[in-house]
Amino acid sequence: MISLPSGQNVRVWLATGYTDMRCGCPSLALRVQEVLRMSPMEGNLFVFRGRSGSLLKCIWHDGQGACLFTKRLERGKFIWPTVDGGAVPISPAQLSYLLSGIDWRHPQETWRPTRVG
Repeated sequence: MISLPSGQNVRVWLATGYTDMRCGCPSLALRVQEVLRMSPMEGNLFVFRGRSGSLLKCIWHDGQGACLFTKRLERGKFIWPTVDGGAVPISPAQLSYLLSGIDWRHPQETWRPTRVG
């Protein structure tokens, strides 16, 4: 399994609005550079969502080349900020919630039983 970057000073950015999911690494990197006004090669991870809400693409430059990760939910939609035309920073923990289909803005701790029986 290929895992997302961790243990480094990786910042995670959600590209608000909708992105054409036909885009690949070069197009998404150009969107980071031109629309978000950030460098796609500084080691930050950028997350894009399609219009349907069930598909995400993440682009990350690891120092050797660009990595493109894709995740599609079978049911439901990814929770996305309503702001348009910018980027919202989130923590790596919030990214884990997002990729699991959990509301990353208000994660709820589930109730655990204290005893058996």
